[in-house]
Amino acid sequence: MKNRHISRRALKLAVPMMIQNGITNMVTLIDNVMVGSLGTEAITAVSIVGQLIFVFNLAVFGGLSGPGIYGAQYYGQGNEEGFKNTVRIKHWIGVICLLLGGVAFIFGREFLIGLYLRGESGSVDPVLTMTHAKQYMNIMLCGLPFFVVTQIFATSLRETGKSVTPMLAGLASVVIDIVFNYLLIYGKLGFPHLGVSGAAIATVMARVAEMLIVVVSAFSARYGHAFLRGLYRTILVPKEITAKIVKKGIPIFFNEFLWAGSVAGLTQCYSVRGLEIVAGLNISNALCNLFNVVFVALGSAVGILIGQTLGASEYDRAKKDSFRLMWFTGGICLILTTILVLLSGFFPQFYDTTAQVKESAQWFIIITALFFPIQGFLNALYFTLRSGGKTLITFLFDGVYSWLVTLPVATLLCKFTGLPIFAVFAIVQSADIIKVIVGYILIQKGVWISNLVEHTA
Repeated sequence: MKNRHISRRALKLAVPMMIQNGITNMVTLIDNVMVGSLGTEAITAVSIVGQLIFVFNLAVFGGLSGPGIYGAQYYGQGNEEGFKNTVRIKHWIGVICLLLGGVAFIFGREFLIGLYLRGESGSVDPVLTMTHAKQYMNIMLCGLPFFVVTQIFATSLRETGKSVTPMLAGLASVVIDIVFNYLLIYGKLGFPHLGVSGAAIATVMARVAEMLIVVVSAFSARYGHAFLRGLYRTILVPKEITAKIVKKGIPIFFNEFLWAGSVAGLTQCYSVRGLEIVAGLNISNALCNLFNVVFVALGSAVGILIGQTLGASEYDRAKKDSFRLMWFTGGICLILTTILVLLSGFFPQFYDTTAQVKESAQWFIIITALFFPIQGFLNALYFTLRSGGKTLITFLFDGVYSWLVTLPVATLLCKFTGLPIFAVFAIVQSADIIKVIVGYILIQKGVWISNLVEHTA
């Protein structure tokens, strides 16, 4: 490996991921802004479905992360066949996620949406919100297979350090989403006026385009990559490799699933204070998620780079690099905090909604922004621990913590106290400081340093 400064290497790997993930989140942002012109019920409906789809997406990310740990280390080791086996396992995981997610959404659709419509509201019609939400979800479900396939190949490309192709695919998808949102939401140029359904159709079209570009470019003669040569000569994976990956991957899958579920649960908690709060959170999340791709991408880069270093058995270097990257990520997030606070009063004005919803959105943006440096530092900690295969620790650290601490605190404060919702939100955000302290101690002790593929042929 080239001995360049680790922060530069991280940025080189992370920037294309930032752009791609930012573009992906831009699709959601565009949907939000354009749907925002249809009224508060439409905004709320898209927000609710977005939370539910988010749980599925994170379950997919979690499922693919287990093989990804080994993929990065196999690549660092130069083991091409080992890498191919991780990609094959990703296909099996993708199929399982689709089957489970499809059953849950198809048969539990109305119940899941209804969980968010129990709060009192003087200005939001829950019946109309439910109608919009079901329309939106029915169409969005069609896009899930394309999303899964994209992630299988995009994550595999990134593990080899090739993150430009997924970025370009994401750029194409956002262009398609913008164009067809305009045509289908508002019924322009002879297209039908479909409102919320039009936004969902445009998003699915964007997902299809993104998948085609990633897959076609990956398999093409010009852009083809070594790990794909002979990939489908078999779909079977040696038992010993499968066992190892499953052992490490299951905690990650459940971690991501539980964490995403806790996020959805938090939104449901906040919704008891009124549907206007859900709408305000949706506006805030649309903007903040566009910025948090920075520390998420840097965290992924940390996991890949440290994983490659561990795979090469350079343990001292891995430890030094992990600390440099943690502080580097936290520093970058300080800049993001400033930008978000400046945008907090401006961005909600794009939405055709009530003054109460706009004010709520502004405060949610400010509070979220203030905790960005903590989240950046935490992400780097998390992916460092994961890079060494300490997935059980990260499972306890993240998913379990969310359900045993974060969600109960939010539930108690929302339902049994008179604290303002913004105070509750800030207290819930601050709970992550405990994880930062514990995680830093674990990194310092070096409990995560491990070469998982050292004895693999």
